[in-house]
Amino acid sequence: MSVRELVVLGTASQVPTRHRNHNGYLLRWDGEGILFDPGEGTQRQMLRAGVAAHDLNRICVTHFHGDHSLGLAGVIQRINLDQVPHPVTAHYPRSGQRFFDRLRHATAYRETVGVTEAPVADDGPLAVTGSYTLEARRLSHPVESFGYRLVEPDGRRMLPERLAAHGVRGPDVGRLQREGRLGDVTLEDVSEVRRGQRFAFVMDTRLCDGVHALAEGCDLLVIESTFLDQDEDLAVEHGHLTAGQAAAVARDAGVRHLVLTHFSQRYSEPEEFERQARAAGFEGELTVAYDLLRVPVPKRR
Repeated sequence: MSVRELVVLGTASQVPTRHRNHNGYLLRWDGEGILFDPGEGTQRQMLRAGVAAHDLNRICVTHFHGDHSLGLAGVIQRINLDQVPHPVTAHYPRSGQRFFDRLRHATAYRETVGVTEAPVADDGPLAVTGSYTLEARRLSHPVESFGYRLVEPDGRRMLPERLAAHGVRGPDVGRLQREGRLGDVTLEDVSEVRRGQRFAFVMDTRLCDGVHALAEGCDLLVIESTFLDQDEDLAVEHGHLTAGQAAAVARDAGVRHLVLTHFSQRYSEPEEFERQARAAGFEGELTVAYDLLRVPVPKRR
């Protein structure tokens, strides 16, 4: 049975706290694992969460501030130590190539796995597989930053009443699905579009076009809310979002489940992030993330 869930490895911005590790998020999507923004301590958080190096197929880094990337060295070395048998691809801003090179070769180790470097320079698709297309959009932060979006291809849902009306039953249903036509009956006659699921990961950024494009129609949106609304001036100055801004984006984009994360150490009451997100008018499912939380991707409607 396929699993689609987010495993939260860390939720702190800038510096870790007693209760929050630096960033780290693993998206399990069917048989693949995509690791986003491995900050310092990610390797240990993976152990605590029951995540192995063998679970990783891609690593996506939004930008090269330490709380989003210092864990790369340990994660890449662990991939090699455990001799992961499948390809691992790393996406990151091309402008930060020197940082990636330093982290990948931070210390001496034996390279047994060829990590494929696939840097991001522009908006658009990065990879197309049978179960998703991975896309990137430029964000607004003091250093170049990209957000990521996963889009499942649309499928079709068979409608029993239409199948019965056209006399299609048994093995003929599968044949119609495969071939698209059975005599005078087309697939469109007996089915409807089943919209593919959508996931987006939006980290350090001010409000910009990229934020809205990434969030549009998402089933699960993971987005930074570093500041509370009363500190919006600080958010703008440092290139971040407030809880209310993040929730307003999700509201306007029709997001089904909103996950707020990347919290400043200045705040000690997570409930206030939820309160401000609701005050902004977001009415969908809402999670204020904490370390080691697991969040399932919502089931299809």
